[in-house]
Amino acid sequence: MTDRLTEDERAEHLPPLIAAGWHITEGRDAISKSFTFGNFVEAFGWMTRVALFAEKWNHHPEWINVYKTVDVTLSTHDAGGLTALDVKLANKMEDLS
Repeated sequence: MTDRLTEDERAEHLPPLIAAGWHITEGRDAISKSFTFGNFVEAFGWMTRVALFAEKWNHHPEWINVYKTVDVTLSTHDAGGLTALDVKLANKMEDLS
């Protein structure tokens, strides 16, 4: 099991994600972001690329796709909150977007 982020780790890793448009999810220890693409095919293609990493890392996002928008929430359910896996996947999503 992966440990939740410490306060020092949060201070190091969350500000760059917040600057990139992520936000702390209200009511839970999670981060969320909406990604908007040019069309459905671009959105679905991005989701497919992300899914390959999510499967490889055994860490799967909560996400909803409506046309060209993908709403993502990341939290490690086994740990009950944010972990390094969430930061890693959020950064990969940014790299692929």
